[in-house]
Amino acid sequence: MDAARFAQSHILNQPVYQPGKPIAQVAREFGLDPARIDKLASNENPLGPSPKALAAAAAALREVNLYPDGSCWDLTGKLTEILQVGRDQLVLGNGSNEVLELVAHAFLAPGTEAVMGVHGFAVYRLVTLLMGAKPVEVAMPGLAHDLVAMRAAVTPRTRVVFLASPNNPTGTAHTEAELVNFARSLPEDVLFLLDEAYVEYQDGAPDLRPLIAEGRPVLCTRTFSKIYGLAGLRVGYGYTRPDIAALLHRARQPFNLNAVAQAAALAALDDTDFVQRSRDVNRRGLAQLGAGFRELGLAAVPSAANFILVEVPDGAKAFGFLQAHGTIVRPFGNLPHHVRISVGTADQNERCLANLRAYLASRG
Repeated sequence: MDAARFAQSHILNQPVYQPGKPIAQVAREFGLDPARIDKLASNENPLGPSPKALAAAAAALREVNLYPDGSCWDLTGKLTEILQVGRDQLVLGNGSNEVLELVAHAFLAPGTEAVMGVHGFAVYRLVTLLMGAKPVEVAMPGLAHDLVAMRAAVTPRTRVVFLASPNNPTGTAHTEAELVNFARSLPEDVLFLLDEAYVEYQDGAPDLRPLIAEGRPVLCTRTFSKIYGLAGLRVGYGYTRPDIAALLHRARQPFNLNAVAQAAALAALDDTDFVQRSRDVNRRGLAQLGAGFRELGLAAVPSAANFILVEVPDGAKAFGFLQAHGTIVRPFGNLPHHVRISVGTADQNERCLANLRAYLASRG
């Protein structure tokens, strides 16, 4: 019997997330030397992982015969010091993606809705559909979230509002005042999830902890995949009200964060020199790419993150051309005239711009 006949009906139409292509796959497809391919598709840190995190991960490998600490005691303790929140306000996940899914498990079901921007992070829509709930995607004029329109989209069926600042894939960000006012405008039975995956790259980042302290239903999520360079280990977390965190823990699987990842993340939090160097490289890279786009006559969305969305003639063809020439970028079906380019090293950025120049020339 076909398994689809006894599967849940909403799973049959569940979209599948398409990640950026790995270097090895592109090398095989195009017969390229992997060492000469630049992956600028997934917003990874071009400097690699935090050196302190690498050393801690290597040490933790010696004890992988043991189960990890299911409470993540040391890592949560360090996060409480940095964030000045209680242990009971934290939820750690296998990447911040898992925290998003825990939110969906806890708050979404058939007959409920989640509000999000039409050009927001794809996983918001995926976890909503996974629970049989309805994603309400709000237009983003100028490729930025329209907070007035998002508030208007909230109905009695709304349980969660997803919003990233800086937003992926557009790079746009909101001020603290805008986010605070928006959060205060939401009903008390709607969870506002602010995705802060790129917050470490942002100057003067908003702080919603006072809203959480006063009892607002706000959850902020962060990741170690970006500025700390630990994307391959999958470590993320959220901080919120204790009662909301307790609900998410009920949905969380035991031992969801492995021991090597815990050790690496703990050490990465102390590697402040690496974080500052990553910020500096990113700031220079954004300027380098921005200047290059202007020289090529290409319009880009001003970015507060470690990537930049640029308008190109035919995003799918640009993606294919660049990939064949050793630069992997990210196309989007709902943004057919754009590609997202992660900030790389100065040399990687220059090769990307050279390949873009060649692509434009190939169109005559």
